[in-house]
Amino acid sequence: MKKKKWSGLAGKVLILVIVMFNIGCDQITKSIVRDNVQYHANIKIISDNITLTKVENSGAFLSLGDTLHSGVKFVLLMLLPVLVLLMGVYYVMSRKDLDPLLVFGISCVIGGGAGNLYDRIIYGSVTDFLHIDFVIFQTGVFNAADLSIMLGMLLIIINSFSKRKYSTYA
Repeated sequence: MKKKKWSGLAGKVLILVIVMFNIGCDQITKSIVRDNVQYHANIKIISDNITLTKVENSGAFLSLGDTLHSGVKFVLLMLLPVLVLLMGVYYVMSRKDLDPLLVFGISCVIGGGAGNLYDRIIYGSVTDFLHIDFVIFQTGVFNAADLSIMLGMLLIIINSFSKRKYSTYA
């Protein structure tokens, strides 16, 4: 089996750089928004299609879990994510046979998840600030960590389908 370039020390450092870059971008953008944008502001970036606002989300994706009991919320939104992120780090660091696209995707998911988890631990909620509305397509309010997670998941899915495509012809 050919050794993948992610398996050596340089590969592990590159994985950490990708994770830290995602966390850094997320925390810098959130800091700028926290310091300069009023709650529920509606700042037009591109017409009414892309707007900047500031919302504190004490739940998960799209505020799911926002009204849960604090003990349940702690387990689902703090403890479980810590365990999943640690398992993800272990998986991506210990496997030598992973495709670069998959490693990059997992690293983005870990970085985005860690960025949002950091907010929950330090601030008690996650700062969301971007909203997209193109009439037929509209998002909830999200942040850079959410973008990292979505990009990472897209890359993981693409990698999964490309592996299936090639394995059916082998």
